[in-house]
Amino acid sequence: MQIHPTIAGLRAALAAAPRVAFVPTMGNLHDGHIALMRQAREHADVVVASIFVNRLQFGPNEDFDKYPRTFENDCARLREAGVDHLFAPDEKEMYPTPQRYHVEPDPAHTDILDGAARPGHFRGMATVVLKLLNIVRPQAALFGKKDYQQLMIIRNMVGEFALPIDIVAGETRRADDGLALSSRNGYLSAAERAEAPRLNRQLRRIGERVAAGERDFLRLETEAVAELAAHGWHPDYISIRRRSDLHPPRSGDEALVVLGAARLGATRLIDNLEI
Repeated sequence: MQIHPTIAGLRAALAAAPRVAFVPTMGNLHDGHIALMRQAREHADVVVASIFVNRLQFGPNEDFDKYPRTFENDCARLREAGVDHLFAPDEKEMYPTPQRYHVEPDPAHTDILDGAARPGHFRGMATVVLKLLNIVRPQAALFGKKDYQQLMIIRNMVGEFALPIDIVAGETRRADDGLALSSRNGYLSAAERAEAPRLNRQLRRIGERVAAGERDFLRLETEAVAELAAHGWHPDYISIRRRSDLHPPRSGDEALVVLGAARLGATRLIDNLEI
C-alpha cells in the first residue's frame, strides 16, 4: 500500500488507474470500515482509502481534539484488507487557507434528526466529502448505512452536482450483541458497553411492530424514548421516516427506516434499521 500525504502525490499515483473506488474515513478503523474496503474491490481495479479527521464537521463542544488517532494500526488493517493507496493529509494540506467556500445542503435534509442535534455538522461533512471526491476522482465511493442521513445527503449532493461517481452503500456491521460498530464505541465504559445494545433492541422492536401492522408511529417512538430514558440514556430522537428523504411518512409510504440517537454517559450513539 502506498501512503500519500499530498494531493499532488496521490493524483500522480492514480493518473493511469483504470477504475478507482474510494472509501473516506476519519481513521480509528473498525470491522465496518474494513468491510467497506473489501466491498470497494468489487467495484474497481484500484482501491483508495483516506484518513482525515475533519475539523469542519465538529461543533465547538464536540470531541475533535480527543477523537482517537490510531494511524499505525489503521495502516496495518488497510494493508491486510488489500487497499492500494492511502491518502493521509494533514490539515495544512487539506486547508492551506481557511475554507471560505462551503457546501450548503438543503436545510430540509440537514435541519432534522442528527442535523438538529449537531448544527453545522452536515455542512462541514459535505464540504470535505466534495473536496475529497475532487481530489481522488473515483468512479465509485463507498459509505456505510450506519450514518444514514449522511449517506442520503452525499447521494443527493453527487446527483445534483452531476458528479460521475457511483455512491455505494455498505451494510452496518454489528457486534454479536447487535451494537453497531463505531469509532466512538471505544469511549464507553464497561458498564455502558453492556447497556449500549439497548438502542438497537428498541429499533428492532419498532421494526417488528410495524411489520406486524402497527401504524401508530408516534406511540412506538415515544415508548422507545421512555425505555431508553428509564435506563439512563439521554435520547435525541427515535423516529420513523421515509428512506428517500427522511421526512415523516405519509399514508401508504412503505419504504421506511427507523433511526435513533441517544447519549449514554458522555458518548453519543446512533443507529438505524430499514423496515
